[in-house]
Amino acid sequence: MSERYEIDRLGPAKIKSPIHLGTESGDLLADFTPDAARVLCSLSPQDLKFHTENGDEPPSFELAGPRQNIFFDPSKLKVGLVTCGGICPGINDVIRGLVMTLHYGYGVAGIFGFKHGYAGLNPEFGHPVVELTPQVVRDIHLTGGTVLGTSRGPQEPEMMVDTLERMNIGLLFTIGGDGTFRGALAIYEEIRRRGLKIGLIAVPKTIDNDILLVDHTFGFETAVAFGAQAIQAAYSEASSLWNGIGLVKLMGRHSGFIAANAALAVRNVNLVLIPEIPFDLEGPNGLFAYLERRFEAKKSTVIVVAEGAGQRHLSGDRGSDDSGNVQLGDIGVFLKQQISNRFQGKHRFSLKYIDPSYIIRSQSACSSDAIFCGYLAQAAAHAGMSGKTGMAVGRSHRKFTHIPLSALVSGNKQVDPEGELWLSVLESTGQPFYMVGTPEKQLSRKSFFPGV
Repeated sequence: MSERYEIDRLGPAKIKSPIHLGTESGDLLADFTPDAARVLCSLSPQDLKFHTENGDEPPSFELAGPRQNIFFDPSKLKVGLVTCGGICPGINDVIRGLVMTLHYGYGVAGIFGFKHGYAGLNPEFGHPVVELTPQVVRDIHLTGGTVLGTSRGPQEPEMMVDTLERMNIGLLFTIGGDGTFRGALAIYEEIRRRGLKIGLIAVPKTIDNDILLVDHTFGFETAVAFGAQAIQAAYSEASSLWNGIGLVKLMGRHSGFIAANAALAVRNVNLVLIPEIPFDLEGPNGLFAYLERRFEAKKSTVIVVAEGAGQRHLSGDRGSDDSGNVQLGDIGVFLKQQISNRFQGKHRFSLKYIDPSYIIRSQSACSSDAIFCGYLAQAAAHAGMSGKTGMAVGRSHRKFTHIPLSALVSGNKQVDPEGELWLSVLESTGQPFYMVGTPEKQLSRKSFFPGV
């Protein structure tokens, strides 16, 4: 079994869980989840064959769920919650789910929210600590953003652990993405260095759906739904105008999952540009040549571009933000300017540019995201109460699992250019397979529909 996916724990779980569940199948009562229950990381027959032939057990995750015995005494436990990074649909749903499960499921009375991200753990900022009760969080899922506030940027792990010790916090939940994971891992390592019995559980939050080892993250389906509305608006504009062009920029710093899925949800998109697939502006396979063919055919065009696409076309070092993310150039505005400059005076056309990013980020969660957030919150609460630590909860192969934080900070999940998602985009849009030069292995202007 791969040690990479083993979960640390604070110690033996000796306290009987206050949640009344069963231990046998067939009694019409949900069962506790045994620690031995696992979920395979890969269901590929080739991967399973490889491990079998090499005499080792395939890598797997712990299955999430309530344990029969827990580590913490709920009557004495104090819990902390913190939300970090950009806002995203569903954060308040996760906060609410954690409070409700900890309070009603386990009887934890002391639940506190640290304001404005990891800065809330730094006494120098003086941010208040908010007590979270079922009454306080009752309706927060109806609004977007985060009731705890958020911020970017690291804080000293020694100082943050000092705050946890001073407040006698025994269990900390962090809700955030890459930067939050790195901060959580630093807190976890400092806790271990001091030999403290403080648990740390992360709930993955990124609207881009680019976190490794999980099927998807909350907020993503809401982003796809609202992204599809923006695309439909662009289509209405473009199709109503002579040589109309509708250009929509959607989120996706490293991965094009939102752009690809939103385009598939509407299926009136002609071209999708994502970070994983390079494209040229000039040349026979470039964007300008593609648009020239559309003009010649007197066809309107809808283009969807992910924010991280085509960054090689934007010059200049923009540095990094407070979370350590490389600052991106605005590919949407860039394409709008480049297309206008290239074809102005040559063709009669109208270009409408739509960037709904901040509108989408601030929405409350759609129904499917809200349900998903509830599951994640419950899984996180169960893991934390059982004494698990240094981990995140996620869903893998439709099962909720425990994943070590160290495994989540090693990179970003991306759209597979040879996978079924991108194939479906190519089939739906009819766009060229390649939008770069003419290497020998690439067929110039090749697409599913040569006339497009």
